[in-house]
Amino acid sequence: MSTTVFTRDDIDISTRAADQFTRLYYSTYDSPARAEDLPKFYRPTSTLTWNGNPCQGVDGVKKLIQNMPSTKHEVQSYDSGNVTHGKSSEHPVTTPSRSVDGQPRVFFQTFMLVPDPAAPIAGVGEVAKYYVDADSMRFVG
Repeated sequence: MSTTVFTRDDIDISTRAADQFTRLYYSTYDSPARAEDLPKFYRPTSTLTWNGNPCQGVDGVKKLIQNMPSTKHEVQSYDSGNVTHGKSSEHPVTTPSRSVDGQPRVFFQTFMLVPDPAAPIAGVGEVAKYYVDADSMRFVG
């Protein structure tokens, strides 16, 4: 049985890839054009489980996003963050405490990223282009 040894460069490239992907993904998710742009992160074979509700492929993601209010994500680490839904995500206003609209919610999201064979090949030390093969998001607070 062989053991894979990761170098400091491997770890650095992985860290940069995670940072770049996370920034791009959530800025796209929070944009007004998200119903058109966010599905581009997925493929027809991709799976997404959003708070226990399964979606399949690009069309499933697009349908989910189209029915969701606007969002503002605040990533606190690579494994959790806060998300605010609704009109208050753009301009905070006073909302009733019983309403989810405008109230930040803690969530975690796990991505299984796969190098995109259609993307240009990354050079040595460069971050490859990825697509989301599997995605699981759940509210925790």
